Amino acid sequence: MRFEDRIEMRPDVLCNKPFIKGTRISVEFILELLANGWDFEEIIENYPQLTREDILASIEYSLNVLKSQKAYAP
Repeated sequence: MRFEDRIEMRPDVLCNKPFIKGTRISVEFILELLANGWDFEEIIENYPQLTREDILASIEYSLNVLKSQKAYAP
């Protein structure tokens, strides 16, 4: 699976924030649910338009963003 197949960014949807294709559910929102202790099943139960692959793509996208950041010593 590649996150590019599931994650989209468009200026006319969510102000260009990354979101799951075919929805208006942002990657940020999915990560927030996970950070608040929701598991995959709870997310899918409450947002049935999402799949396990969508959640994994959100994590993969976020990891990719973090990997691309440069860190410099202060």
